[in-house]
Amino acid sequence: MKGHNLKLSKDIGGEWTVSFQTSPYFAEALVEAYSNLQNDIDVEIKKYRQKRSLDANAYAWVLIGKIAYEQGLTKREVYRHAIREIGGNSDTVCVRNAGVEQLCKGWEKNGEGWQTDVQPSKLAGCSNVTLYYGSSVYDTKQMSLLIDSLITEAKELGIETMTPNEIEKLKGAWT
Repeated sequence: MKGHNLKLSKDIGGEWTVSFQTSPYFAEALVEAYSNLQNDIDVEIKKYRQKRSLDANAYAWVLIGKIAYEQGLTKREVYRHAIREIGGNSDTVCVRNAGVEQLCKGWEKNGEGWQTDVQPSKLAGCSNVTLYYGSSVYDTKQMSLLIDSLITEAKELGIETMTPNEIEKLKGAWT
C-alpha cells in the first residue's frame, strides 16, 4: 500500500495481526466497503507497481505503426498480436457454455487490446475463457514487456528503434 504504514505483530499465542495507518478518507471508504460485504472478504497483498507512463504508451504506438507498415498489416492487428505474446496480462476463468458468448462480448467492449480465447474445459457444460487485458491498465512491468516485445519485432524487421539508453530512460520515467 503505497503511502500507507503497514504493521505486523504477533501475540503471545502466535496469532498475527496486520494493521495499517491511512488517511481518514480511505479508512471511511474501507469501513463502508467492509460493512457492505457483510464480513465476507478476500484480501490480497502484492508488490506495488507504478502505472505505465503515457510516453511509454506513445512509443509503443510508434513502434506498432512502423511494424504494421513493414508487414502490410493494420495497427490493430499488430497491437492485438503483441498483447497475446507477453505474459502477466491475462486471467483464465471457467464459464458455463451458455455464458461464454456474453462474457466475451462484454470483455472485448473494454478496448482494442481486450481479447478472449475459448478452450474446452474438463468440466461438462463449461469452457475455459482466457481474458487478455489491454495495455490501458498495464503497470510498468507489463508495459516494459510489451515495449520490449515490440522492439524485438521492430529490430527483426530492420526498423530503427531508440537506443538502449533512451529506452531505459523512457521506462524509468513512469508517471
